[in-house]
Amino acid sequence: MDDSSRDDAQLMLDYAGGNARAFELLYARHRAALYRYLMRHARDPELANDLFQEVWGRVIAARSRYEPRAKFQTFLFTLAHNCFIDHCRRSAVRPRGTSIDDTDTADTLAAPDHSRPDVELERADNSARYRAALAALPAEQRDVFLLHEESALSVEEIAKVVGVGAETAKSRLRYAVNKLKRALTPAAGELR
Repeated sequence: MDDSSRDDAQLMLDYAGGNARAFELLYARHRAALYRYLMRHARDPELANDLFQEVWGRVIAARSRYEPRAKFQTFLFTLAHNCFIDHCRRSAVRPRGTSIDDTDTADTLAAPDHSRPDVELERADNSARYRAALAALPAEQRDVFLLHEESALSVEEIAKVVGVGAETAKSRLRYAVNKLKRALTPAAGELR
């Protein structure tokens, strides 16, 4: 069987058995979503890079103990979640949710050359409103929302990552989505 067609759990088991190519495939499959998740939490490229390296270091360190009890993504994003929480504890700084700076990875894509200034201004305004709305979410809701958006994990798997029941995770996700929708509705300020 070609390595590229193997599922993640089998690749991790193959990696534990000495197949370095299996790790390369896992890394290639999950690096972008993992980095976006960490970047949106950390809001600092340097910190996101450090956490990214720490997560993959933990994957490497855990290879001999890995057991495929859940999807590999659940395992990976649990490590990422825990690395971020550990960082917050080490630095005695909790995510305050006040703002996400302009380094949000969604803004790093170049716009087409033929974009009109009014379209670019509207896009920038929408992006700023989204970042502000995301930052205003309680940390628990933001975490569940970002896991849902970046990892393609099910609600049950997200619940395992953050250590809550499935109904709690579903509720947090629903509240987050509703708050973001209200914040991003053009007349949101007039409706309150």
